[in-house]
Amino acid sequence: MVGQQEYRSEQLERTLKSLHVAVPGIRASVVVNVEGLLVAAYPPGDEDDPYGNPTSSPQVAAMAATLIGLAETTLNRLDQGNLKRLMIDADNGTMVVYPANRASLAVLVGKGTKLGKVLYAVSQVRNEVMDILQIKD
Repeated sequence: MVGQQEYRSEQLERTLKSLHVAVPGIRASVVVNVEGLLVAAYPPGDEDDPYGNPTSSPQVAAMAATLIGLAETTLNRLDQGNLKRLMIDADNGTMVVYPANRASLAVLVGKGTKLGKVLYAVSQVRNEVMDILQIKD
């Protein structure tokens, strides 16, 4: 948007879209805050079509924030250091969640997608998300 200020939500959505373009096989991605509120999603959610982006619902945002919180608490109690990422493998794909201080980036990946490329790209986008939200690691 030349000559106009772009809102953070628009910047985040554009950043998430670039991730989907760079890595085929990413089905959905979201940025959620630590309270479990949805900040941005791609593809954008549609209340009339809950299957368009399964991760864009408020319930999924809350669950992703809870998972990060539980993982961080567990690692702290086990004296394992800071959480780098959380991966959950399932029959139909993988969910990868990267903490970004006061936010998290969650990505839903289809089965058969090369995870190495996904992990690299998502870690780079995590840094962009932190910059947009002006969060310092």
